Amino acid sequence: MKILRAEHLGMCFGVRDAIALAVEHARAAPLTILGDLVHNPAVLADLRGRGIAVVDDVRDATSRTVMVTAHGASARALARTRALGLTVVEATCPLVHIAHRAIAALVRDGYHPVIIGQRHHVEVRGLTEDLDAFDVVLEDADVERLGHHPRIGVAAQTTQPLDRVRHLVALIRRRFPEADVRCIDTVCQPTKQRQDAAVHLARQSDVVIVIGGADSNNTRELVKTCGRHCASVHHIQTASDLQRAWFAGAANVGLTAGTSTPDAVIDEIERGIRRLTTECATAAAGVEVQTS
Repeated sequence: MKILRAEHLGMCFGVRDAIALAVEHARAAPLTILGDLVHNPAVLADLRGRGIAVVDDVRDATSRTVMVTAHGASARALARTRALGLTVVEATCPLVHIAHRAIAALVRDGYHPVIIGQRHHVEVRGLTEDLDAFDVVLEDADVERLGHHPRIGVAAQTTQPLDRVRHLVALIRRRFPEADVRCIDTVCQPTKQRQDAAVHLARQSDVVIVIGGADSNNTRELVKTCGRHCASVHHIQTASDLQRAWFAGAANVGLTAGTSTPDAVIDEIERGIRRLTTECATAAAGVEVQTS
């Protein structure tokens, strides 16, 4: 049996930088993070182990310095936080900042903003909270509910699959053929790379293991993408989630991971797959590891 790693998988630079920034500030003074810095339980457990508090409500902050997560926040939310006398450290991913600026530019140019993404996701809340009027769409039915606007500006949550964005933009243009529809591509490059690599991986694999937090949008999207090209796809968070039955008779096992998954977790799960398969009578030939 071969274990195939996706060409692009695991932590992106935005997540790595956010974690490093949190650790740096926590060394100097007590730090509270407002929400999950990233959607990965291993990362959050490590941060708490370093004495960093994680709270959902700024009023529960246990320190005078608070950190905004990699998913970003609105200018209004930042202003409310500073009004409480707190010092704000931004760990916002630079590519999320680009999405904020793209939406602001659309509004300045007179376009009604339509955001493709999950309405209640923290990143989407940050993208939309400064807007006086906007719509959020994720499915075809959401486009059917849109009202008419002469100018419609479309941007996306940075972790949305590009194929979905293109599909929904095409639907908007068909629904409002007389409107001026402008789309700015705000899907981040790490998401695009991991999606493309996942397709290539899944087409070669009998089983695909996707590693990432249960609340990680980009990880869930990797699961959906792999599922279109491989019949056996499993989303796990830790090696303890692995099941030996998944690998029975598999010649190629694909391994990919979301952008908030640490390298150490990926390596541990790969070792777990090795252990399970070598325990099987059919694994007598051993395990060869390759990069897809």
